[in-house]
Amino acid sequence: MAEGFVRQLTVFIENRVGTLEEVAKVLKENEINIYSISLADTSEYGLLRMIVSDPDKGSSILKGSGFSARTTDVVAVRLENKVGTLASLFGTLSEAGIGIEYMYAMATSTVGAMILKTSDGAKAVEVLKTAGFGLLDEAGMFDLK
Repeated sequence: MAEGFVRQLTVFIENRVGTLEEVAKVLKENEINIYSISLADTSEYGLLRMIVSDPDKGSSILKGSGFSARTTDVVAVRLENKVGTLASLFGTLSEAGIGIEYMYAMATSTVGAMILKTSDGAKAVEVLKTAGFGLLDEAGMFDLK
């Protein structure tokens, strides 16, 4: 995997009661921890995006359980919990002409991370590093301090 990226597990799910529970149960039974989660929906289906402890295994077992799942490279930016941090992040990307397609967060009481899918991932990683933002890799994703 390219430096500055983490793998996200994306699952296409039916928009019906109990589907989220089914996905979570399959992951639990296979000892895969969910660290961050986002759900976007339409009237018929949902896109469940997750940062999990083992995205490749998660994708494989969910496919084996009848779900449509895949992994995607996303950027995980470490953020201090202080006023203006997000404005700085968004400004840095905007000034470089990089759009944000979607995002969601991970956090502890003192530090967090923003998971970003951008219009140009490689350029986003380069620009964010140059601007002094800390990027997380898969090993550091799960040890936010």
